[in-house]
Amino acid sequence: MDILLIPGLWLDGAAWTGVADTLRSLGHRPVPLTLPSQADATLDDQVAAVLAAVDAAAGEPVVVGHSAAATLAWLAADARPGKIARVVLVGGFPGVDGKPYADFFELRDGVMPFPGWAPFEGPDSADLDEEAKRTFAAAAIPVPAGVATGTVRLTDERRFEVPVTLVCPEFTPAEVKAWLDAGDLPELARVKNLDLVDIDSGHWPMHTKPAELAHLLAAAAKLG
Repeated sequence: MDILLIPGLWLDGAAWTGVADTLRSLGHRPVPLTLPSQADATLDDQVAAVLAAVDAAAGEPVVVGHSAAATLAWLAADARPGKIARVVLVGGFPGVDGKPYADFFELRDGVMPFPGWAPFEGPDSADLDEEAKRTFAAAAIPVPAGVATGTVRLTDERRFEVPVTLVCPEFTPAEVKAWLDAGDLPELARVKNLDLVDIDSGHWPMHTKPAELAHLLAAAAKLG
């Protein structure tokens, strides 16, 4: 099965290398995506890149979104509800219609640079050593303002019929259930087929647990 791999903020397709290698060994066709990141790129540009990959896939692909890119994966489900076999969200939740995509940190000179590790102290980064953190920060790609502040637009109720697997890295399935009960995850709450799976990692399991994450993605793909 084609498994499209959408990187989160500050990452490109290379972040999925270890995951992709294992998926290939399991007989799947991973497609790591590198999203438009030039200074004038917009959220619409990134959505278009994801949809182009969906349309080019053989059959119905699994679409995986990490962190903020959970919203990109969900926007793909909204735009192509009959074309996607399953959405897998890794450490992230779908944004809500009418809200900004990812205006989480300060913009400087038209981009949102990686803010350093202080905002991610604790469970997010506990499994990254200092060398891994330096490597990540050095390679981090600034997020264009037009992406970070772009408005999420969801229009097709059929998105809720697309099966979703949520991989829980720095949080647990029990915590997600509590957030759902509290009304904090309105898009996920309406998904008709939602699976929660755990992985013992920080926020970036593609770096720290790539083989384990790949096996979880492969298991999700089998569910169709």
